[in-house]
Amino acid sequence: MDMCFALFSLISAFHFLLFRFPLSAFPPFPMNIHPEFHRFLNRHDKEKLLGQRGIVVWLCGLSGSGKSTIANAAERVLHQQGRVTTILDGDNLRTGLNSNLGFSDQDRLENIRRIAETAKIFVSQGVITFVSAITPRGELRDLARGLLGVDLFEVYVNASYQACEKRDVKGLYAKAAAGEIQHFTGKDGSFEPPQTPDLVLNTENSTVEDAAFELLEAIRDRIEI
Repeated sequence: MDMCFALFSLISAFHFLLFRFPLSAFPPFPMNIHPEFHRFLNRHDKEKLLGQRGIVVWLCGLSGSGKSTIANAAERVLHQQGRVTTILDGDNLRTGLNSNLGFSDQDRLENIRRIAETAKIFVSQGVITFVSAITPRGELRDLARGLLGVDLFEVYVNASYQACEKRDVKGLYAKAAAGEIQHFTGKDGSFEPPQTPDLVLNTENSTVEDAAFELLEAIRDRIEI
């Protein structure tokens, strides 16, 4: 229990650093870097202690499709089961770690790279990690998969632009229609549906609870020791 509490504290502190300080606040690393990964406790030791295996559940889809809502619902169920989890939400990360990034093609690539590298740290500690990010193009998802490898479980949260526009929970679609938001995914910028996701959740035809249950069933064997 003490170790679990310590890990929860570490996650909380890491979240604070991510959201409070942009990357530019930290000095660059020197070129003569000597990684020490081989000397540290390995992933298996930490997963054995936690009684779970780490995984990165990457939810992609249009704004308003239900990515964060499903991640939140699934995480709460896992938390009640005593699992150690975290959520890396795209909007949250843009208030801290990625606050210096815009929505150009280059910035989107860097945004996904930083998210994937952060998720890589968490999953290496045995943490069940949810990522909620639009990730609109195949090259972005390929970048994430290249960094995370077999740890990545890709979920396409499928809802049409019209359905998301009707929901418009953040008021973004109204602003996009008024021309107040540039490069808005689905309007000015295209969204390329994943070709071979690990799971597709159609949120136009299911409830949040049903979608979260389907997701948890899909990853159940992946997180068991």
